[in-house]
This record gives sequence, structure tokens and C-alpha cells, in this order.
Amino acid sequence: QVRLVESGGGLVQAGGSLRLSCAASGRSFSIATMGWYRQAPGKQRELVATITPGSRTDYADSVKGRFTISRDNSKSTVYLQMNSLTPEDTAVYYCNMRIGSWEYWGQGTQVTVSS
Repeated sequence: QVRLVESGGGLVQAGGSLRLSCAASGRSFSIATMGWYRQAPGKQRELVATITPGSRTDYADSVKGRFTISRDNSKSTVYLQMNSLTPEDTAVYYCNMRIGSWEYWGQGTQVTVSS
């Protein structure tokens, strides 16, 4: 059984930074592709960033140069460092784990950026 627990969300002013964390239970973290997604009110969930087991990263165009995804396999944790936040980044951020055809989601953490 895999459980993903996000933390680090909150309220921040435009231009500020936040660091999200996602701690995973289970022993499969090191072979999983981890990702962060977000869903704003009235919008579909969208991909923010992913990181492969080999630490290859990919980002949505809207966050390139501002967000950084990283992982610590010793802690079974994936991070999302978010800088230069704008009100358009306001959303619930979800952690995602993919291992082959299996996929797991966290409960989400709210990020609100005020102007």
C-alpha cells in the first residue's frame, strides 16, 4: 500500500517562494517516477513537473525557470521548490507516483498566492 502525504502549502505574496514536500510510504519510491500536478478552481488538473528514477526532470512551460523538482530517495520524499510565485500559481498541488501501470495520488495541499 502506497501513501503520499504532501506538506508545505500555504499563503504567500506574489514574488515569494514556497517549498512543497511529498513523503511516500512503501519501498518502491526509488523506482517510481514522481510528479507534481495542480488544479485551480474551475480548471482541469495539469502537470507541473516530473522527475524520473534517474532524476531526469520535465516542467510545464508556465513554471520553467521558476520551479524546481527534486527527490531524496533516502527519505522517500519529492520536493517542489517554487520561486517567483504569481497569483496564477494558486491551486491545489497534488503529488503523483507512477510505477509501471500503477499510479497513486496524494490528498493535495493548497497554495494561494496573493497579489
